Parts: sequence; C-alpha cells; structure tokens
Amino acid sequence: MHMLILGMGYTAGRLAARLRREGWAVTGVRRSANADALAFDDDRAVRAAIAQATHILSSVPPEGDADPVLGRYGDAIAAAPAIWTGYLSSTGVYGDAAGAWVDEGSPVGQGRRTARAAADMAWGALRADMRRFRLPGIYGPGRSALERVQEGKAHRIALPDQLFSRVHVDDIVAGVIASFDGPAGVYNLADDLPCAQNAVIEAACDLLGMAWPPLQTLDEAGLSPMARAFYAENRRVANGRAKRLLGWTPLYPTYAQGLRACL
Repeated sequence: MHMLILGMGYTAGRLAARLRREGWAVTGVRRSANADALAFDDDRAVRAAIAQATHILSSVPPEGDADPVLGRYGDAIAAAPAIWTGYLSSTGVYGDAAGAWVDEGSPVGQGRRTARAAADMAWGALRADMRRFRLPGIYGPGRSALERVQEGKAHRIALPDQLFSRVHVDDIVAGVIASFDGPAGVYNLADDLPCAQNAVIEAACDLLGMAWPPLQTLDEAGLSPMARAFYAENRRVANGRAKRLLGWTPLYPTYAQGLRACL
C-alpha cells in the first residue's frame, strides 16, 4: 500500500507516522521539499506520485476562495488509479447551529467557512470513492489546552451557553484508517462530549495544578479576530455515522481522557 498525502501538517504527519510503522510506503507533499516530502510546485514529481499511489489524501485547506490542490492537481487525482481517496475537511462547513446537533446531512455553507464548504463539496464531486472527514477542534500531544494554559494564553469566556466539539488527533488517524475498508462518503470525526471551551481549560488547569484564568467577556479577553470568530458559532457534532459504517470508536471519547493522555 502506498499513501500520498498532500499537506503534511500536524494531523497528516501523525497519520503518516502510523502508516509507516505499519509497513506502508508514504509520500508527502508540502510547500518546500525535504527528506520526507515532495515540493507542491514540483509538478512532474507530484503527478507521478498521484499516478502511483494506492491511496491519496489531501489535508490542505483553501487559500482565499480556492482549493490549491484541486486547482493544480484535481484533474490528475480524478483520473488516478488509486483505490481510495480522502479529504480532511472541517465541521465549520455547518456554520452556527445555535447549540443544536449537526450530522452529515445538515446544511453546509451557511457560516463563515464558505470557501471550506465549497472545497468540501468539490472534493465530494471529484470521485466516487472519496471520503470526506469533517473535523472539529483538533488537539493532541504538543497542541492542546495544556500548552495554552502553561503559556498563559488560555481564556475563560463568559458565554455559558456556548458549546463546541473537539477530537484527539489519534482518533482522526484511526477514523481515516477505518475508512480504508468502509464505504465512501462524509464522516464527522468528533468525540462524544460537546461542551463549553471553559470546561476544557479548567480541566487542563486542574491537571497542571494551576489556577483557572479569570472569567472574562469577549471584549475583556482581547482576542484576535480569528480567535473571536471561534466563539461566533455554536454546535454539537454527531459522530454516529462513522461509528455505524466504519466501526470507529474514539479512544478518547471526552476531553478528560484526551488531556490526560496528552499530559
């Protein structure tokens, strides 16, 4: 088996490491070539890798209003002989649900992630064997609330009705691998316990033996526009389809187990 991964970021790098441990050949593509990856603009090498891979995954988000992978290599991926293709998307495509549950049949494209929603739909139309994984907030070793608390960057915001979903990076990896033998389609990969962001920050503080940050309003917290936008949407993400069709069960069903594993 030979996996080609376009966009070797945090999650895709974790997937590549596991597949290599299991005996797979893995070719990565990133902006600049290194010992483990081709350069994105090396057209001949990337197209050759697309033609040779048995599995192809893109984890590259849109740039502006366009998906750079589809724009440059969509034709090659559509025609590739691969037996599996996938795309790492975002639950941001669902927009604000006012705290309600969203599943794979919920409307998309109504929120601030219009470019992501357009890319998600374009990937879905590219091939019949496409798997799209809609991911909420991703955390894991070296990238979690623990680090934000230790660095003094964690906030508790006075929005008691605000709810979010999240997923441990290794549960994403497990979901992608489970889909190798499952049907094509869209899958939400989220843990079992949507909750307020404050609960996660408080749990991280407790694990570290540190005081909770003060409760603040959005204005008092002085958040960046990107961080502030995080609080503009409110939804619970249902994960039942991945459980039913892929046999996937999160190893870290709540943030409590996930943070302890990170620690």
